[in-house]
Amino acid sequence: MNKILLVEDEHSVRLGLKHDLTAAGYRVVTAENGAIGIALIEREVFDLVVTDLRLPCVDGLEVLRRVKKSAPETGVIVITAFAEVKTAVEAIKEGAYDYLSKPFDPEELRLTIARFLHQRELELENCRLKEEVRQCRVFEEIVSASPAMEVIFEKISAAARPDLPVFIHGESGTGKGLVALAVHNLSPRKYKPFVMVNCAAIPETLIESELFGHEKGAFTGATARRRGKFEAAHGGTIFLDEIGDMPLPMQAKLLHVVENRTCERLGSNEQVRIDARIICATAKDLEQEKEAGRFRADLYYRLNVLPVTLPPLRHRREDILPLMHYFLKKMANKTDNHNLTVSTAAMRVLMAYDYPGNVRELKHALEMAMTFCKGGVIEPGDLPEAMGRSGELKKTKAQENLLSTDNNLPLPEKIKVFEKELIAQTLEAKGGSKRETARLLGVSRGTLWRKLKEHDFPCADNDQEE
Repeated sequence: MNKILLVEDEHSVRLGLKHDLTAAGYRVVTAENGAIGIALIEREVFDLVVTDLRLPCVDGLEVLRRVKKSAPETGVIVITAFAEVKTAVEAIKEGAYDYLSKPFDPEELRLTIARFLHQRELELENCRLKEEVRQCRVFEEIVSASPAMEVIFEKISAAARPDLPVFIHGESGTGKGLVALAVHNLSPRKYKPFVMVNCAAIPETLIESELFGHEKGAFTGATARRRGKFEAAHGGTIFLDEIGDMPLPMQAKLLHVVENRTCERLGSNEQVRIDARIICATAKDLEQEKEAGRFRADLYYRLNVLPVTLPPLRHRREDILPLMHYFLKKMANKTDNHNLTVSTAAMRVLMAYDYPGNVRELKHALEMAMTFCKGGVIEPGDLPEAMGRSGELKKTKAQENLLSTDNNLPLPEKIKVFEKELIAQTLEAKGGSKRETARLLGVSRGTLWRKLKEHDFPCADNDQEE
């Protein structure tokens, strides 16, 4: 039931309109003057305010202004016995939805209210759809088909809502920066700045100035006052990447910022108020860094409030082929080379490699292969030598047949064929053991069972092994 505040000083008019609107199905709260109306606005939430412009104590325009300040989404309809264009135009400029001149038919007010509520419903639905699209786009850069990453997506969504520090753990190249951006874009701060700082890339002598800014003359070369990254992130998010490389003296100053939400520019004693959410990331084991005395335990505990740990690519091998497809498509769009394909032999090498550099290494390997390949087909020889040395698997007769017959398949179909062939080969090598097959392929047993059913393996429905 929609809730309406009616602000009207004439007793008979107030009672009549309340009765009429209540009969129309609205919940109506009344106020006999502007001061009472404003007090109600600040205490309760209304869908709509209907107010006379000429009121004792506080006039209707002031009521309108307070509504727009306290609850911008609440609509306002103004009523005046003085059909002055100037007054009506001023009310509309101040944000009123519409105005009615006394005397008016109650039906006219009901129609105006219904029109506003319908328009607001459409606007809210439009916002909801835009938010759904935006949330879908948040994760489109984080390509994954693995259950492990589905859990990560849930953690990202949960961590985005509270305004607390997030700490992203993971090996180099796992996509910590993308996760940090996703947290920001899903948070209430999404329309404010997202400022990224690579702590490992800034010289120790400059990091304090970079983070907190400096005054003119604070050091040689400081020719003007400069805002730091924390000030630049005001209202938004600051992402401190590779925080494990931050020098100890700087860690103490960062701890002060986290605890007091203030900082000082170099060369100044003035405290600058900080309003920025902190997201940190590191590829280092900070438990070991703490024990070695290279990272402050008190700072770690204050930053590691909402931890998110990204699995390495070798632990989610089912993501390798979707990532390959994604990167090739992006590179094809940049180079206008849409006929590029990957041979099954090259895909076998890509699937077998352990990727110490994770997703970043896969991307760079494909960029290299795309540059050096001939005939529009990426072969094993086009990939980095390290992949060829560690990723070459023994070819079976089935593999030889696959290589000779599927080269003309579209890339998505080739991926499916190769995936089925690889599962079959591994099952055979492990004597049909699903547990060992899942372990060797680097996937969960649940994922393996899903793939077995997807590819119509005869054992998928009736073999309840282990």
